Amino acid sequence: MNRLVTVLRAADAAARWHVGQRRKGAAQEPYVGHLLEVARLVAEATAGADPNLIVAALLHDTIEDQGVTREEIAAKFGDDVAGLVVEVTDDKALPKAERKRLQIEHAPMLTPRAKILKLADKISNLRSLATSPPAHWPMQRRADYVVWTSKVVQGLRGASGVLEQQFDQAAADAERAIPLAAERG
Repeated sequence: MNRLVTVLRAADAAARWHVGQRRKGAAQEPYVGHLLEVARLVAEATAGADPNLIVAALLHDTIEDQGVTREEIAAKFGDDVAGLVVEVTDDKALPKAERKRLQIEHAPMLTPRAKILKLADKISNLRSLATSPPAHWPMQRRADYVVWTSKVVQGLRGASGVLEQQFDQAAADAERAIPLAAERG
């Protein structure tokens, strides 16, 4: 099948699977915006040369957040895409603190393609934290999130200089936004 058609089929599936999901931020943006941003970051970082990675970016949270199975993804988009999604999926059966610890521990062991995907996801998350943080998150939780994300990204470095620069900028922007929010709050 044409690669562009496959990417658009994945965008459609992602929108349908995440239809009722919203971002945690105060603006409650539709979650599909996050998925599209991650896919765009991946596409730009790879100059569009890896359509399966772009598809995986669109679907990267479907197992974790929507209960879609690896088998469903593989049936629609192939084993390569399903494997990439599984590689960046947290085990929601574990406590949150353990999942966060494992992300730091496992980041250096991800395949280069999964590292690109994970980097793009972290960039999007930090950008969202800077522009529309969850209203119920105190300043310390926001600061802790930036620190934790930076620890994860330490294990991803070397995968994409372009994305690493964007991550560094997103982290700096998120850090700057924390004291500004405290002053307004």
